Amino acid sequence: MASSRLTTALEDGAISLPPEGRIAVFRPRADADLSELPRERVHVIQGFKPDHDALAAQGYDTSVAPDGRYAASIVCLTRSKSEIRALIAAAVAATDGPVIVDGLKTDGVESLLRDIRKRADVGSVVSKAHGKLFGFSGGDFSDWVASPDGNRVADGFVTVPGVFSADGIDAGSAALVAALPDKLPKRIADLGAGWGYLSREILTHAGVTELHIIEAEHAALDCARRNISDERAQFHWADATLFTPDTPFDAVISNPPFHTSRAADPAIGRAFIAAAARMLKPGGKLWLVANRHLPYEAEAAKHFLDVQEIAGDRSFKVLLASKPRRERR
Repeated sequence: MASSRLTTALEDGAISLPPEGRIAVFRPRADADLSELPRERVHVIQGFKPDHDALAAQGYDTSVAPDGRYAASIVCLTRSKSEIRALIAAAVAATDGPVIVDGLKTDGVESLLRDIRKRADVGSVVSKAHGKLFGFSGGDFSDWVASPDGNRVADGFVTVPGVFSADGIDAGSAALVAALPDKLPKRIADLGAGWGYLSREILTHAGVTELHIIEAEHAALDCARRNISDERAQFHWADATLFTPDTPFDAVISNPPFHTSRAADPAIGRAFIAAAARMLKPGGKLWLVANRHLPYEAEAAKHFLDVQEIAGDRSFKVLLASKPRRERR
């Protein structure tokens, strides 16, 4: 959320907050400037672990879901239209006062404003820093409420709005599954596991005795719990780039994310590669799938003695990296 829009709105009187009561802030990023809000009244709702932890460290009451009633709510737009609609509906349902929406044009704030104007009374609109902020009251948003049962996609998997590849199995993950050997090592981690497609496929392979499903997005991990009932699975809500296992893994398998916004960010995949190397035993292996254009081979070679492309097409490549290098002390 851009502090300039919120500050401008409050200073100009375009937005006014109730003098008492809790204020919900849905999905703010770690770098959100919430200083214009009374900290003791703010309840941050954020399920992405890095952002959740950063905001909690700043002293905000932070959780993964709304809790109780609010005098006002602020919804920070995400990249997913279906998630945005679900957030708006959740905010309306839990809020007795105004609901404020803040987002960038690239995240669809202008079309969202048009949609909300058809349903509710919209106040002043603040346009600044390539985005818009506005408040509204009233309106029926019941058709935007996310189904408690989630969405059913191929092979009976459950997803929810906003998770990666919510509409079906990701082609990269499918390519990675096709490249895996019939037998896998015993203790495996799935880094950035999402809603569990890759994890469930890993558990069908011979040799696996323990699978650690590591995912930073709480909603996606909840889906993985619903999609995987195998007793060998252990679930971790964690930032995959910071996760440290109690015992090193025999293998890591991953389809790492490569976006934090609409622009590709190869640094995320590089961080996953470095994290995998730290988690593995000396003879451990990393299977990783990536979009063809992402330059991960050089990064893998920094952290592993042997790196090979074992499968691929015009869109994807599957890398097998073996024998993690150990830093000299």
